[in-house]
Amino acid sequence: MRVALALLLATASLGAQRRPAVDVVDYDLTITLPDVGSTIDGVALLTVRRVARGGAADTLVLDLLDLTVKSVRVNDLNAAFTHAGGVVRIPFGTTADTVRVAVTYTGSVKDGLIISTDSAGRWMGFGDNWPNRARHWIPSVDHPSDKATVTWTVIAPAERKVVANGARVEEALIPQPEDPDGHAGAPIEMRRTKWRESKPIPTYLMVIAAAPLVEYPLGNTACGFAEDGGCVPQMVYTLPEQGSILPGDFAEADSVVTFFARTFGPFGYEKLAHVQSLTRFGGMENASAIFYSDRAFRTRGVSYGLLAHETAHQWFGDVVTEREWPHLWLSEGFATYLAALYTQHSRGDSAFRADMDRIRSTVLGAAVVTRRPVIDTIEATLTNLLNANSYQKGGWVLHMLRDEIGDDAFFRGARTYLERHRHGTALTDDLRSAMEAAAGRDLKPFFTQWLTRPGFPEVETSWKYDRAAGTLALTVVQSERFGMFAFPLTVEYLDAGGTAHRERVSVSAQGTTAFTVASGLRAAPTGMRIDPDIALLARITER
Repeated sequence: MRVALALLLATASLGAQRRPAVDVVDYDLTITLPDVGSTIDGVALLTVRRVARGGAADTLVLDLLDLTVKSVRVNDLNAAFTHAGGVVRIPFGTTADTVRVAVTYTGSVKDGLIISTDSAGRWMGFGDNWPNRARHWIPSVDHPSDKATVTWTVIAPAERKVVANGARVEEALIPQPEDPDGHAGAPIEMRRTKWRESKPIPTYLMVIAAAPLVEYPLGNTACGFAEDGGCVPQMVYTLPEQGSILPGDFAEADSVVTFFARTFGPFGYEKLAHVQSLTRFGGMENASAIFYSDRAFRTRGVSYGLLAHETAHQWFGDVVTEREWPHLWLSEGFATYLAALYTQHSRGDSAFRADMDRIRSTVLGAAVVTRRPVIDTIEATLTNLLNANSYQKGGWVLHMLRDEIGDDAFFRGARTYLERHRHGTALTDDLRSAMEAAAGRDLKPFFTQWLTRPGFPEVETSWKYDRAAGTLALTVVQSERFGMFAFPLTVEYLDAGGTAHRERVSVSAQGTTAFTVASGLRAAPTGMRIDPDIALLARITER
């Protein structure tokens, strides 16, 4: 998710709460969209499973702001309900453990479904639910811990193309009644479009697009790497005037999905659509239907880096979703790092190191990194979690973990994590457990140091050659600003003949650590580089 900061709402807060006593298994949503204005009519049919008895399990509590609930039915019988303070409460009574709840509602949408008219006068609507804004137009348990399958049935003016999560199962014109008197103002031709997402996803990923979009097929891609062993159909949806820029960097869509699937496991959804949209974010990783900003299409086109970042979320964030908001780095940190990994795969090691150097510079210059840890349990405004901790520092923690345990264990651990929690949710300890199993050792000190403390090491290094002893010594002095860190450090020195030699030392969590890097040297080295591979998140000063 890339944030368009000028448009970002700062009001989303931790109002979305887990409700572990009741699990919404499936949403069957029917939405009727207007030709103008923002009034919608909806019917939300929820399949709900009670996972406990008594107390909270006797009442279904749904989030719904702004709109008016007209009626509620439980298992096809009219049911009592209350709707106050943005919450709909529906008593279950003594019904079975699995029930069907139908909520009929209407009203003018203020958020969540972003409705606008462009300069050509075209009405458009795009779902934009992150982090807990689905409640503005969908009666739901609006929290990432409660994933569900979803069916969208959208009734909209026929001139608009409707795109949503999953596979399209129906698209048909709705017959309109004839006007026997030939009066003007006959009903607008309407179309019913139905999409089905058969894999559970959180509400923040449940979206529709309704606009005069044109489909640009990218074909069947990543064949052999879909969850069913087949191919991943990909396509781009744009406004008609943007078609000339295609495929652009979307030509790499096959390569991106294939690389991630080969590295981390099969693609989890029925298709992958890339959609030009008018929302508040530069990119949003909606499951199987990524939304990109209108501006990106109209100016430079969508970059391969943004394409890789949003596609990476289909694995990290979508297939496996952070169960609690403070663990957002499991989504954004992975997407940041996987985009850099795709750069390494497609553009080479030098481009990858340049990416990591740029990302490190962002971390070192971010005030929030100096004040708050990556796993931030204090922040109450969810949009504030979209910061350098969740993205860049989170990505760097993964980079250092890979360096710490090696490529084989790192990628095996990441696959294990995805396999264990596939189409479910996870916390940071779940990732740690998978990585420990792959590495065969305790990684709690690593995770604690880098994820639960603010800041980063600030170190000053110096080296000295002892001619009499023929030794090369390295001294590392840590600043006390963020406390002491323990970390491996690679150094490279050039001998008198210009040959490069590398040594890896373990810096202790103390103020000063001294090492003998080399011995038996007959002449002074001509230079030394600290962290030549850009593998350590630290501010390094060389003397």
